[in-house]
Amino acid sequence: MKRGGIAAAGSLAGGAAINAAAPFVLPEAVAVDRNRSHWAEALPAAAAALAATADADVVVIGGGFTGLSTAYYLRSQSPGQRVILLEAQRCGNGASARNGAMLLTSTPDRWLRAGDEPALDRRIHELTASNIDALRSLAARFSADIELDTAGAAHALLTVTEAREAKQTAARLHDAGLPIEFWDADRTHAALGTGVYRGALCDAASGQVHPGKLAALWRTAALAAGVEIYENTPVTSVVEGPLHTLTTAGGQQVRAPVLVLATNAYSSQLGYLRSAYAPLVAYVGITRPLEAAMIRQLGWQSRAPFDDSRTDEYWLGLTRDDRIHIGGGPQGYGYEFNNGTPPPEVPPERAAALAAELLRIYPQLGHVEFERCWAGAVDCSLDLTASVGRMGRRRNVYYAIGYSGHGVNLTSVFGRVLADLVAGRDAEWRWLPYLNRHSPYIPNEPWRWLGLRAVRAATGLLDG
Repeated sequence: MKRGGIAAAGSLAGGAAINAAAPFVLPEAVAVDRNRSHWAEALPAAAAALAATADADVVVIGGGFTGLSTAYYLRSQSPGQRVILLEAQRCGNGASARNGAMLLTSTPDRWLRAGDEPALDRRIHELTASNIDALRSLAARFSADIELDTAGAAHALLTVTEAREAKQTAARLHDAGLPIEFWDADRTHAALGTGVYRGALCDAASGQVHPGKLAALWRTAALAAGVEIYENTPVTSVVEGPLHTLTTAGGQQVRAPVLVLATNAYSSQLGYLRSAYAPLVAYVGITRPLEAAMIRQLGWQSRAPFDDSRTDEYWLGLTRDDRIHIGGGPQGYGYEFNNGTPPPEVPPERAAALAAELLRIYPQLGHVEFERCWAGAVDCSLDLTASVGRMGRRRNVYYAIGYSGHGVNLTSVFGRVLADLVAGRDAEWRWLPYLNRHSPYIPNEPWRWLGLRAVRAATGLLDG
């Protein structure tokens, strides 16, 4: 996803009249798919739904990492504020608890890349690495084991040419002060337990976490800070103004002068940010716990999660209870017409493709049987670059969008940013290149669907 994305979609932005009319002719259905992931088993039961109209200082839509962390920081900084969070199903239902569990530093546009701004790259890396430390401290405060491990995260390379270039990249990043290592083929084999790669780049500050337990931790922290959380409370409409009015499916309303949109892949259903992202559907499979003898045979000594250098990359992880999970690849991403939600069951051909790739990487397994497969929408911008800031006629709507695969860590970084912006502390973040940036325009249907189909075909050819 980070390499392939949807970069070709912009080339199909013709048909201006049809493009402009599409959202009115083809309005999106307001629907949220239920999380069926392995990680979701750790999510707590939903709290009560909103039962009466309420007034607040801040209202947050969305109970994932972005919404929960923003609400937590808002209340922590200003305990006197009334902060209400509305979640359509239960906290963690969206991408926050059905991802690849990689806890990555930096941002999707900068990770393991040696750009022209080494000082800025280092500052962003330090910011995101310190956030991982903050997550560890938050877990310790609430005595929560979120299975946070920082054994590093690797980007595995398929060709000798890629490995040669990566060695030069690692040297430049190391000179810039980033803890990036180059692994040759032998070291990659020893660290990851597979001989299919010619080398790897490893970010020693990155790692992995149990996403469901992390979502539960953020919910616990937000409640402890005094956030009012209402679950099973989908918002059906927003009327902006000096005092926003949100109406829920049950007919209740919330009025507040500040609105935080933490809806990510579902934002366009409420009429926001449609042109800033596309909700790509990611497919994931996870095995049953492997026996100790099989784990020894695999030789995945580092236990570090990794992705690979395909245009449509695969990504894999090994959990604490010795399950392997894999997602991505040519069959690992999809798109439903008009930003639709994916079907409840993963198509057999997509699960089979993931199983085949897992067996190719680890033939020691002998066969692959997934205990569970799942799918879910993730927000992906055209240039694979995130954005956080404020918008609206009165500049009192706050948002974060376009995590493009880095959301497990970056979401709560942006939660801090959003809380500061609401408090008027914009100056704290003027150095951040993602502040109030405008993501490249993504056309409406049918160009969106056609563009994404074109990308699927093109990346399939590139990956061979």
